[in-house]
Amino acid sequence: MIEKAKGETAYLPCKFTLSPEDQGPLDIEWLLSPADNQKVDQVIILYSGDKIYDDYYQDLKGRVHFTSNDLKSGDASINVTNLQLSDIGTYQCKVKKAPGVGNKKIQLTVLVKPSGTRCYVDGSEEIGSDFKLKCEPKEGSLPLQYQWQKLSNSQKLPASLLAEMTSPVISVKNATTEYSGTYSCTVTNRVGSDQCLLRLDVVPPSNRAGTIAGAVVGILLALVLIGFIVFCCRKKRREEKYEKEVHHDIREDVPPPKSRTSTARSYIGSNHSSLGSMSPSNMEGYSKTQYNQVPSEDFERTPQSPTLPPAKFKYAYKTDGITVV
Repeated sequence: MIEKAKGETAYLPCKFTLSPEDQGPLDIEWLLSPADNQKVDQVIILYSGDKIYDDYYQDLKGRVHFTSNDLKSGDASINVTNLQLSDIGTYQCKVKKAPGVGNKKIQLTVLVKPSGTRCYVDGSEEIGSDFKLKCEPKEGSLPLQYQWQKLSNSQKLPASLLAEMTSPVISVKNATTEYSGTYSCTVTNRVGSDQCLLRLDVVPPSNRAGTIAGAVVGILLALVLIGFIVFCCRKKRREEKYEKEVHHDIREDVPPPKSRTSTARSYIGSNHSSLGSMSPSNMEGYSKTQYNQVPSEDFERTPQSPTLPPAKFKYAYKTDGITVV
């Protein structure tokens, strides 16, 4: 029986002694009977006619070799390198030299070393709390043995934990500060071991209510801020849309404003006809009353049209034998 770790090399011994009667050709054959009984025996390496054949079994191709360069010396031992779990089984060495025949069987077991071990705390590390110290290897062949140890010597390990120091899980009840410290966990099986470290700090309880309230207030403020931003964006979009509509709106139901030129021209024409029929006797009174009736905005502004000639007034009357034009 041989036990080896995965990835290691297994040495399978097979030594023989020839008798004087053995005169035939030397043949050496190694067979593998897999752990799965449903599979037939497989030839893994062969020596015959002074030649070595090692490509019979695909799963072991390139990983099985004779240890001796001179097989006729009586050493048919082999090495199986980079062991895998599929290599588990019974190996048989057969030596033939007629009329002599001999064989030997070896049971090979491949185990996996513990590796990837992780130590962690499952629970809240607060005073008065219950939690667990866990030690878990990622892989490793059974059986596994566990050994906890407190590395810091500032405080002694509580007596309640001593009974669980060889268990993968240590349960802590009503934790106190004396549990604080650095712990190590070593995992071991027949082919190797692995270790992990854990720092445990038991602290006073935190103000959970205040923390929750602060978180709720923060969330509400964030929602209000988001709502305000959305409102401002929508308001700005509405204003921009309204400005565009007003800018492009053409109102066709409002008539154009009256031309000031036509107004002034009609007013002047009417006054011209009135003045032509005046006599010197009523001219003074009319000039004082009629000119005051002319709208100030039409008379004070200069006509904008360059085609309108300035108005001229001409009349004559006699007074005291003098003609006034």
